[in-house]
Amino acid sequence: MKEDIERFNDLSGYRAVWLFAMFDLPVATKKDRRNYTRFRKALIREGFMMLQFSVYARYCRSDETAGWFRARVQSQLPPKGQVRLLSVTDRQFGKMEVFFGEKTEPVEEPPHQYELF
Repeated sequence: MKEDIERFNDLSGYRAVWLFAMFDLPVATKKDRRNYTRFRKALIREGFMMLQFSVYARYCRSDETAGWFRARVQSQLPPKGQVRLLSVTDRQFGKMEVFFGEKTEPVEEPPHQYELF
């Protein structure tokens, strides 16, 4: 019985979350551009994917995992600019509509891989 509950929690669209990183960083100087590039590459190394320019998202199996990635992103913050982190449930993320001109595109699916921590 307990195993069934744990399995349901793993499959629940309310347990898994998507962590969004949204940022506005200056690019006026060479140093600013270098900081922007370092931050962007750090997000990619942490498994974030670009949804739009300066909007990245990462699938996390739980809010606890998302908290771990929040801390990782915070440790990489550049000295200037603004970074926002937002968590939404997988269920909420699935309700997103994406439009390109007049066409509708499907939203991103959670990755088909296991997290080992």
